[in-house]
Amino acid sequence: MIFDSHSHTAFSADSEMNPEEAMQKAESEGVGLVFTEHLDLDYPGEMDFTFNPKEYWHSYEVYRGDKLRLGVEIGMNEAICRQNEAFIQRVPFDLVIGSQHIVDGQDIYYPAYYEGKTKKEAFYRYFELMAENVLRHGDFIDVLGHIDYISRYAPYDNPEVSYEEFPDDIDQVLRAAIETNTVMELNTRRLGSRRALQALKPVYTRYRELGGRYITLGSDAHVAENVAMNFKAAAELAKTAGLQIVTFCERHMEICSR
Repeated sequence: MIFDSHSHTAFSADSEMNPEEAMQKAESEGVGLVFTEHLDLDYPGEMDFTFNPKEYWHSYEVYRGDKLRLGVEIGMNEAICRQNEAFIQRVPFDLVIGSQHIVDGQDIYYPAYYEGKTKKEAFYRYFELMAENVLRHGDFIDVLGHIDYISRYAPYDNPEVSYEEFPDDIDQVLRAAIETNTVMELNTRRLGSRRALQALKPVYTRYRELGGRYITLGSDAHVAENVAMNFKAAAELAKTAGLQIVTFCERHMEICSR
């Protein structure tokens, strides 16, 4: 079974997704599901991107099984590396995603990060920190989340993560993932865009060339209707790149059958 290995319920500050509705949507799509609630311990804004892991586990453990797993998405930064590591020891998470949401103290969701920066400057620093933080967190994360996260919000004419534009910077990220045995996520949220799909193909092809073998698929759903979105396009990209789709249970990688 293919798993949607990245989703958020009401334990994440920016989501109100009902777990039962999410599981029903996954069932209708014929996929398994992993809840991966947000943990950004150094979030610079007013929202509180933390949660009580024991309360989370107590609330959802009854659903956990062959079709539902419980995970976490941690925001990676040097200053909170050890706190992140301590947090994931508090309950037996199935899967831990590491993501780069904050760059130099700014949430790249907001326009302020891009003010006064060219695309090259904004993306270079994003990739640089991502690679550094994968190496720092590699001992205790399973998956590197959405390499193209910045493309959702970058205000440039072409916001895509383009291998042609940033070959050395992207290679640095991919090599860090491979060196630490961190699986790359193929985030499916943007794969409904032909431009996004075409931009990401060379990135994942290069990952395979460098020695990467596995990817997870993640919708990053915050509402039930988005569970497993664009999974057909994602599966086709994975096949083209020669990558095996996987998920995790009790922090152990599982091969997903198509």
